[in-house]
Amino acid sequence: MTKVHPKFPNTCEESLCDSKEAVVLTVWKKSLLFNCDGFTVYNSNGDLVFRVDNYMNCPKDNIVLMDASGLPLLSIRRKKLSLGDYWMVYDGETQRNPIFTAKKNIGIMTNKRSLVTVSSKKTVLYEIEGSYSQRSCKILDERRNKKKTAEIKRKEAMVGGVSFGKDVFKLIVEPEMEPRVAMALTIILDQMFRH
Repeated sequence: MTKVHPKFPNTCEESLCDSKEAVVLTVWKKSLLFNCDGFTVYNSNGDLVFRVDNYMNCPKDNIVLMDASGLPLLSIRRKKLSLGDYWMVYDGETQRNPIFTAKKNIGIMTNKRSLVTVSSKKTVLYEIEGSYSQRSCKILDERRNKKKTAEIKRKEAMVGGVSFGKDVFKLIVEPEMEPRVAMALTIILDQMFRH
């Protein structure tokens, strides 16, 4: 039987952000804790890198992205009383001065192909295009002529090309983007397009 992750280590790879090549992460839409909803993220060596653990009966408008040891990296919060689906991302567990915001684009009135616009202080940073439900999205850097900085793709088994389904997929992060930011955007996409 093909495994989602080849092994389970006890530490996070420290050089994750220092890579000169694309980082390939395996994202498993399953928490490591019983009776929780979340994500478990492994690097190409099978080492646990990120995790998200949300209890099933808790509201999903406050999500914490943690490293392998459980230290909070980013807090992702839904903005209350806003028109549309609007999320704010903060450093650690703080609630002041968001690092960036993400807004779901509603394509009825526009010709935009993007699903989500990511901004910081009214400056557009990224556009996310594709289909999250099909696990086929590209995160494009608006400051670099729409250069692809991350991509979500279906994960297939090494032998036989069997797909793992929608709960296991690849997140490919280029060196220009922090993997924790790419994972935060993946979590936001999941919240916006989870049906």
